[in-house]
Amino acid sequence: MFHYSFNTSTVRGQKLSLVEEIDIAAQAGYGAIEPWINELEKYVQQGGSLPDLKKHITDSGLTVESAIGFSEWIVDDEDRRTKGLEQSRRDMDWVQQIGGKRIAAPAAGGTDVVLEYSKVIERYHALLTLGDHFDVVPQVEVWGFSKTLTRLGQATMVAIESDHPKACVLPDVYHLYKGGSNFNGLALLGPGAFHVMHVNDYPANPPRAAIKDSDRVYPGDGVAPLKDVFRTLRKIGFDGYFSVELFNPTYWQQDPLKVARTALDKLKAVVQQSEAA
Repeated sequence: MFHYSFNTSTVRGQKLSLVEEIDIAAQAGYGAIEPWINELEKYVQQGGSLPDLKKHITDSGLTVESAIGFSEWIVDDEDRRTKGLEQSRRDMDWVQQIGGKRIAAPAAGGTDVVLEYSKVIERYHALLTLGDHFDVVPQVEVWGFSKTLTRLGQATMVAIESDHPKACVLPDVYHLYKGGSNFNGLALLGPGAFHVMHVNDYPANPPRAAIKDSDRVYPGDGVAPLKDVFRTLRKIGFDGYFSVELFNPTYWQQDPLKVARTALDKLKAVVQQSEAA
């Protein structure tokens, strides 16, 4: 059984507060919300209480299956990496305080260089160990535009070789396409390999080399093989969350509740279609 989460980037352009985004996710019918750390930072800076936010999330019938952060845990520069881990410590603390379970671990700060994978593995293990202190799991995120962790196989290799029982990856339909991963590779993963997947769609044009985050569209409105992907995930026993993550400026001009509902309705429609033989 698949579950549904709302990544707050989908209505970023409407300039809502985090509390308003939580209310929209609940009203639209999602079971979880995936906030960005910069939103938590703004909330805290404005005097907000994280325990109060956790209560509001729980009272709204939502969970926090994942959050989006960008600490530089992966970089070669030791000073930057030390600061990145300190940021990760703060970020994980905040995620724990709102009841969150996981946080994205992309190659932030290391997108323009090819990093040595033995070092990436070692650094991911260190990040996982830090996460143990907060019971928050960092997920190796596939970033199709990055020169490191570009493809599903690379992220999965880092997770496997990290030698940590909670290691996992964070795939994204758009990023798998952007980075050139074959969607059939998902069939080689077990249900414990990932717990959250960013779901979206992409158009036929612009081409892969030129496509950007802002080109993402609602599930079912593009050419991504979503029905095949969902069938594959069902076969491997995936029982996690599809988190709708869009950055489309056209949607940012619309009523946010309508956008959230449309995204969920379209995603559920494709899931239902994928159940057909």
